[in-house]
Amino acid sequence: MALHVIKTNLPGIIVMIFSVTIPICCTSTNKTHLQKIISHKPNDSLLVDRDDNRYTIKAFSDNNLWMTTNLKLNIPYSYCCDNSEENCERYGRLYSWEAAQKGCSLLGEGWRLPAKDEWQRLAGFYGGVAKDSVETRKRAYQSLLYSGNSQFNAVLGGGRAPDGRYARLEAHGFYWEATEGDSNTAWFANFAKGSQSLYHQSDGEKTRAFSVRCINSIDSLKH
Repeated sequence: MALHVIKTNLPGIIVMIFSVTIPICCTSTNKTHLQKIISHKPNDSLLVDRDDNRYTIKAFSDNNLWMTTNLKLNIPYSYCCDNSEENCERYGRLYSWEAAQKGCSLLGEGWRLPAKDEWQRLAGFYGGVAKDSVETRKRAYQSLLYSGNSQFNAVLGGGRAPDGRYARLEAHGFYWEATEGDSNTAWFANFAKGSQSLYHQSDGEKTRAFSVRCINSIDSLKH
């Protein structure tokens, strides 16, 4: 990581910019791509993937950096809802469970798909799901949705079934979690518009395609 200090014309104001570049080789094109974290302050940073998609990342109270927009990296077993590039731009791509883990790892060192307890811990700071009550589910939904006060900006991007059918756009935001239910299923977060609630469910078929947020340790910007 390089630190650049820029003096401004305003008395007492100094801008510090941190940058990290991580070379990633893309085997399909044999070209080297760079992932970058461009940070103006530790909790307000920009992540750039190998396709030049840009993601704002934010340090939340759970001591993790979370992307505040959905992953858009184009890799195998990722899809645009209804095969619409416009939906990819607005909601991010939909990924199978294995592709979700791969996509996060391609962002660079330390980036990963969040586990169930990491999702629940985050939600706990914005309403909470510990008691799994109607009230806490609703508070977490309202805070973490794109219109909420957390700046997490979850969207309702729907999902893709194993047979290729798309459904629930603008009705549900399904987000993969790294924790497995069993050999064929995994946990996922479900932002349900109808009940205005955030659920955590264990029965997501791994061949379904859902939205993805990636996380990293907040300490990654300190090295």
